[in-house]
Amino acid sequence: MKNLFSVLRSDDVSDDLIQVIETIVDASKEIAFRVRQGALAGVLGSTQDENIQGETQKHLDIISNQLLKDLLLACPLVAAIASEEEDTAVAGNDAGKYLVAFDPLDGSSNIDINGQIGTIFSIYRALDLIPHSSELQFQQQGTHQVCAGYVLYGPSTLLAITTGKGTRCFTLDSTQGNFLLTADLIQLAAQTQEFAINMSNARFWNEDMRAYIDDLVLGEIGPRGKRFNMRWNAAMVGDVHRVLTRSGIFLYPSDSRNAKQPAKLRLLYEANPMAMLIENAGGKAFSESQRILDIQPQQLHERVAVILGSADEVDECLSYLLR
Repeated sequence: MKNLFSVLRSDDVSDDLIQVIETIVDASKEIAFRVRQGALAGVLGSTQDENIQGETQKHLDIISNQLLKDLLLACPLVAAIASEEEDTAVAGNDAGKYLVAFDPLDGSSNIDINGQIGTIFSIYRALDLIPHSSELQFQQQGTHQVCAGYVLYGPSTLLAITTGKGTRCFTLDSTQGNFLLTADLIQLAAQTQEFAINMSNARFWNEDMRAYIDDLVLGEIGPRGKRFNMRWNAAMVGDVHRVLTRSGIFLYPSDSRNAKQPAKLRLLYEANPMAMLIENAGGKAFSESQRILDIQPQQLHERVAVILGSADEVDECLSYLLR
């Protein structure tokens, strides 16, 4: 089997970018070890603190964030980092060429039940003439990403990654410590009969989104004329991995619970990297009004609605919302 770095070199990825990716991979291996240890390492449970998002932090959130932060800031090629767990952007090295944004541990609510969790990351080129500590460094459209991926911690540790030349999946060989290629140039089926959404929020969606989901639930007796299954992991990283593995559509629509914060998922740490992965696998990724990768970020922790997956089904959903 081919290992991660030989595949990246065959894609003509620069040595500098490979070094940044290697740093993220090294951190993920340590996180994977901590996840496997669980209660034995005393990393389960919640702290008394909240992050900048107003969410209660888990012990493993803090550990994962610190591991990534320390390793990335020690990498001479990293100009700055941004994390879901950090209030602001953090400057790295003066001569750094790259920016790294990450959600250190997506799916925190699954930690204590041994459910699916993962690390999501995104890499951009640093901008000239802007201080590395400035949030303006990260106000780049998702189309400017040079690499995106996630590490899924489960029965096996998996890395899904793209540098713009297709989406691939690698599995960690824990005996050798290498990520080996196990799914090359993933392609989503254009059509699907599987969707992932948090149905408990249905009463807060707009009428058009409710109408779309209602028609999926009606299955073969409804206007869609075919049966749909629903699968929901309560962790974006797990739900998107299932979509990459067997196609489908993942949705986290806007809702009316909080007028000041109508969406949940973060553009920089979640939506953009997942959109790049999905598009490089032949799928589509939209907010409720535009392609996610075309959105111009306005702030570091900006949130957006997310609809991504099999291309024809994303189009079908948008036809309900934009009619």
